[in-house]
Amino acid sequence: MRIIPAAEFQLNREVEYGSPEQNDSVRRIIDAVRAEGDAALRRLSAQFDRVEIGALRVSDEEVQAAYAQVDAAFVAALRQAAANIRAFHEKQKRVSWMDLQPDGSLLGQVIRPLKRVGLYVPGGKAAYPSSVLMNAIPAVVAGVPEIVMVTPPATAGEAGINPHILVAAAEAGVREIYRVGGAQAVAALAYGTESIPAVDKIVGPGNIYVALAKRYVFGVVDIDMIAGPTDIVVLADDQADPAYVAADLLAQAEHDEMSPAILVTPSRELAAAVDAELAKQLDVLPKKAIAAVSTANKGAILLVDSLEEGIDVINRLAPEHVELLVDNPFAWLPRVENAGAIFLGTYSSEPVGDYFAGPNHVLPTNGTARFSSPLNVDDFIKKSSVIHYSKEALLANGEMIMTLARNEGLEGHARAIQVRLDKEGKK
Repeated sequence: MRIIPAAEFQLNREVEYGSPEQNDSVRRIIDAVRAEGDAALRRLSAQFDRVEIGALRVSDEEVQAAYAQVDAAFVAALRQAAANIRAFHEKQKRVSWMDLQPDGSLLGQVIRPLKRVGLYVPGGKAAYPSSVLMNAIPAVVAGVPEIVMVTPPATAGEAGINPHILVAAAEAGVREIYRVGGAQAVAALAYGTESIPAVDKIVGPGNIYVALAKRYVFGVVDIDMIAGPTDIVVLADDQADPAYVAADLLAQAEHDEMSPAILVTPSRELAAAVDAELAKQLDVLPKKAIAAVSTANKGAILLVDSLEEGIDVINRLAPEHVELLVDNPFAWLPRVENAGAIFLGTYSSEPVGDYFAGPNHVLPTNGTARFSSPLNVDDFIKKSSVIHYSKEALLANGEMIMTLARNEGLEGHARAIQVRLDKEGKK
């Protein structure tokens, strides 16, 4: 991996808008689903996934049968992870509130869960049961009554779903599952078909076609985010273990050839040792082909003069994941302003957060941690303002309200107040 001064490093973060051909394809798919409904879902699944689909909805019997196809150890680990995730998100719950004013007016906010949410889950080789938990459990905690999952069949020629995905869905509390994927699944969730009622929001990762489809239907429904490649920045001092640092960098690099994995350190000795460890560990990594490209093209070891400068680099990059492998990491935590998730200390390796600790692993990517947050319970609620103005309050404040309305040229607004003042003031 290249070792360079941090001041010379520029990370090219390009938002993926897709090629014109990909965008045209997505538009055609969405238009087809809107026009043809279930028939388009079956036709497009045969075309793209090479699967002939009968019943779109996965039966309860199929879900129960999935438990026999997975290891008991997997189920036990999944249940503990789900419990941890649920406990963390329970602390995020909000409640409605009302504030009675001295003049008799009442102001407040009503918190309600979204009614129906769609969860997109990749299938086949890119099957991530952990993402099922991370996307579904906050919705369950928020009180969303209808959570529907769409996922493509696991293998070409078969209409079955990866059993680990089905078990994760069951453990998370998802009861409505459909065997369809791609842009056509996003279209079905957004607009509805004969079998799949439309949702209010779509969450979950997917390939470029899924991402473009989510972008296309945004406004018809809400979406969580358009995720870019995963990334990590590790800030380490001379006390950090080079083997640990290298392993954590490769844990992200193996995701995608476009995934940045970056070490920031004031120690040239650590930089050299980590570079040697990367070569050693990369040589035996199953996903060596992906990680090798990622570390060569997107990875870097950045040299800084101090940990203070290292924190500045982190805030500039606004990474998805930050690890502070430094002495007394808690002392540096308040200085990290831009990060999706912050991992403190030697034993807080990023996979702890990916799978088990409890905080959500659906995080802002591509530098968007500057202005956005991890997926959370708030993403599955909506807020309504409540205004009850008393007669006394209107008489006291009506003239100021009309002044502001007339300043904006909205005489009708002013007269809606004036008519009440004229009438009530005479009583």
